[in-house]
Amino acid sequence: MKKTFNWPAVYLALVFVILYAPIFYLMVYSFNSGGTMYGFESFTWDYYIEVFQDTRLLIIVLNTVIIALLSSLISTVIGVFGALAITYVKRQRNKNTLLSLNNVLIVSPDVIIGASLLILFTFIGIRLGFTSVLLAHIAFSVPIVVIMVLPKLQEMSPTLIDAARDLGASRLDVLTKVILPSITPGIFAGFFMALTYSLDDFAVTFFVTGNGFTTLSVEIYSLARQGISLQINALSTLIFLVTLVLVIGYYFISKKSGAGLGMGVPK
Repeated sequence: MKKTFNWPAVYLALVFVILYAPIFYLMVYSFNSGGTMYGFESFTWDYYIEVFQDTRLLIIVLNTVIIALLSSLISTVIGVFGALAITYVKRQRNKNTLLSLNNVLIVSPDVIIGASLLILFTFIGIRLGFTSVLLAHIAFSVPIVVIMVLPKLQEMSPTLIDAARDLGASRLDVLTKVILPSITPGIFAGFFMALTYSLDDFAVTFFVTGNGFTTLSVEIYSLARQGISLQINALSTLIFLVTLVLVIGYYFISKKSGAGLGMGVPK
């Protein structure tokens, strides 16, 4: 039998090469002692040392992590209750309206979201800085969490809730002991997606950040405008590695959560 060439695999490999080649190029030259991205001279850690010796940059990193963690936690809580509201609303028309409003925020350009939030914060008198950036990150993270949690709610059998109510469980018991454990993988997925979006966001943050407060994405943009510096490469490499660790961590957590849920189902 004649063996056919696996064109889909070749196409997929080509896509990954196109996507990841610039990232690896940037990472390789973060170790270049020559100070340029045109010819690799010798290996050095100097630019990574500069990153960790830059006190202002470390403060910006701390700001970015705090914003990402706080916005992810708050948006996860809001997103879970938003997904519950969409799932258990009675009228289909209202459900479709809520879903459409949620999806519009996801597909809207970041520039439009950033500009509208800037106008809103200026109108209601919120000073641009930590608070405005936190609120903006919560705003664009909530729809992501909703999208991640909704499929898990739809997969959950309604008979579980009916059985819990028949056994005398209160609404709080149903929520904490039946619904939330069943959708835990979706909650973790929403949290990690919100975390990575917050860490990487530039467009929205650029609009709502103020003097004296900034995040890594905005700082990297400012550094890049000043000219080529391999310190940017080193910083970008560290961000990429942190994001990669988060993705791998989510994979193992979701895998473990799925196995735990499977073991808990009576046979």
